[in-house]
Amino acid sequence: MTAVLGDRRRAALARAEAMRRHPTRRAEARSTTPPPTAFYVIAVVVTVFTMLGLVMVLSATSISQFHRENSPWRLFNRQLVWASLGVVALWCAMRIPMSRWRRAVYPAFYVACAAMLLPFLPGIGDRINDASSWVSVGPVNFQPSEFLKLALLVVCAHLLAKRSAEMTSLTRTLLPALGFGALACGLCLAQGDLGSAIVLAAIVFTVVFIAGAPLTVMTVAGALAAGAAYAFVMSSPRREARFTAFRNIAAHKDHLSYQTYQAMIAMAQGGVTGSGVGRGSNKLGEFLPLAHSDFIFAVIAEELGMIGIVAVLGGFMVLTYAGVQVAMATHEPFHALIAGGIAGWLVVQTIINVGGVTGLLPVTGLTLPFFSAGGSSLFVTLTACGLLLNVARNVR
Repeated sequence: MTAVLGDRRRAALARAEAMRRHPTRRAEARSTTPPPTAFYVIAVVVTVFTMLGLVMVLSATSISQFHRENSPWRLFNRQLVWASLGVVALWCAMRIPMSRWRRAVYPAFYVACAAMLLPFLPGIGDRINDASSWVSVGPVNFQPSEFLKLALLVVCAHLLAKRSAEMTSLTRTLLPALGFGALACGLCLAQGDLGSAIVLAAIVFTVVFIAGAPLTVMTVAGALAAGAAYAFVMSSPRREARFTAFRNIAAHKDHLSYQTYQAMIAMAQGGVTGSGVGRGSNKLGEFLPLAHSDFIFAVIAEELGMIGIVAVLGGFMVLTYAGVQVAMATHEPFHALIAGGIAGWLVVQTIINVGGVTGLLPVTGLTLPFFSAGGSSLFVTLTACGLLLNVARNVR
């Protein structure tokens, strides 16, 4: 994906400069031309994924909640509320001109960074799986790092688009953008959340690459980021054991790799067509304790089978491809960086989640976009897709 963007990024920036010289002609084209095919493709995939995600959350939680003497609809209703708010946010992000979003990028980023300190406050901070990354205020639970992903993407895209003529300047352009990324990743590591830090780093590297940064600078920055991640993992024996357990799942199936081992059993039982929605057995009891969140891909595999897996992964591929096409087709540098950054964000987070569930990668606690039970994740993902649709509908 990034290779294709890299081959055509300079051509896109050249077209953007030509279009800026003829604003009247550009406005006339926008007023008469309907949205491109990519707009409808993205809209359909997002709609189907959101609806299917709600169904899978209900399937993964209803029986377990009933056995705990809660309402079977408890977690589903919470996810439905977040989905409704996310649809409103998607609509606003799609309809409000991008120029207005750019005016608030710096305040939004600093507010998102300040929110990362909330999990450390007594009374509202919540520690889950050795990560202090959740905030609980009454019935509302959210993860500040989800909002930081979107804020970081927008602020980096704004900075790089504004200084596109100075992409070779280390002090004027590259260091500020990488500095934003380092600050965001550092806050996630302080919370003990390596998964979100990896996604944040992927967002920054994607937009910096699309903007035309020298590969030497990116290589050095990538090496430093990898070194920081390695040092973080090795800083704790327990953390090291958790992140290396995937290399021998069978040997750790009773403790460190218990979730992954149970997920593999669920996926194997799904077969080609699956057991049917709501009929999966591994989500019951304590066989797969996080079936509704980090490991919902295993529930999809068990209940929808290989057909469901191919459909879901194929949908993510279609969404990513459409995002890349939008990024290459738009004439505005800021729009191209937004579209490419969102595509990179979604594909990296999906790969990390699915890789952890299938045992190919360490388990990092990242959600599967659109599907995992997590209100803040769904809300931010839908908002980001609204920005992507905003870019797609204005491609002419």
